[in-house]
Amino acid sequence: MPFAIITRDKPGSAGVREAHQTAHKAYLDEHKNVLLAAGAMLDDEATTAHGGILLVDLESREAAEEFVQNDPFHAAGLFEEVLITRWRKAFYDRQRLVDL
Repeated sequence: MPFAIITRDKPGSAGVREAHQTAHKAYLDEHKNVLLAAGAMLDDEATTAHGGILLVDLESREAAEEFVQNDPFHAAGLFEEVLITRWRKAFYDRQRLVDL
């Protein structure tokens, strides 16, 4: 089941993000088999990350929650907010896949 995971960093936590970036990327590499897409949310100048969006294919909401809880960013206390919601792929590669 596809889920969207949207995280928002705590204000003033750029140092935490930087300190745990390598471990976070290794975690994503280790779990790339469940990643449909992933990336940081950036400020308008595209210079500073302030959260992330992960589209994952997991069996349940509990598995999605566990995925986030095991992320080194979570363990480091980076996130102010985490939103997990089921996701439907309606468009992909500029093509509509389902009737809207």
